[in-house]
Amino acid sequence: MRIARRIQLEREARSWSLADLAERSGVSKAAISKIERAEVSPTAVILVRLATAFDLTLAGLLLRAEGDLGRLTRAAEQSVWRDPDTGYTRRQIYNRSDHPLEMVTVDLPPGRQVEFPASAYAHIRQAIWVTAGELVVHEGPERHVLQAGDCLGFGPPAPVVIANQSTLPCSYVVALVRT
Repeated sequence: MRIARRIQLEREARSWSLADLAERSGVSKAAISKIERAEVSPTAVILVRLATAFDLTLAGLLLRAEGDLGRLTRAAEQSVWRDPDTGYTRRQIYNRSDHPLEMVTVDLPPGRQVEFPASAYAHIRQAIWVTAGELVVHEGPERHVLQAGDCLGFGPPAPVVIANQSTLPCSYVVALVRT
């Protein structure tokens, strides 16, 4: 419910109509309307598109929905969000509106993938560190296979597909800096 309200507030703060947000995000007016009315839970891909339209990162949008907790974020206070489409679970470890660093842990179930448009990487620099399992990252034309302990720093903005093509769960940490 907080995400639904935050999306509506961000849109209204910019004096955008549903059509304006749809055009800027590539998400249909009908889908945005259903999200704002909390009739459906948005997927990670949809949230990234909406956040990017607002010139925010996904973490920035979620932070605004949850509220800024301060410099110390206790484990019990870290927000957890689950993508209804993939089962991808995202825990916001650290994010503050006055700090350029964001840290997130992600659990990606076996056989699942998440796709992000190049625009999601327009104002950030990002690295992924795999802590368990195997992760396949398609960054534009490049394909990277990461094992536990491997870290990948992303290049210039490109469409990205993050996939767990194995039969075991995969966990990874995302560290990004707003530029």
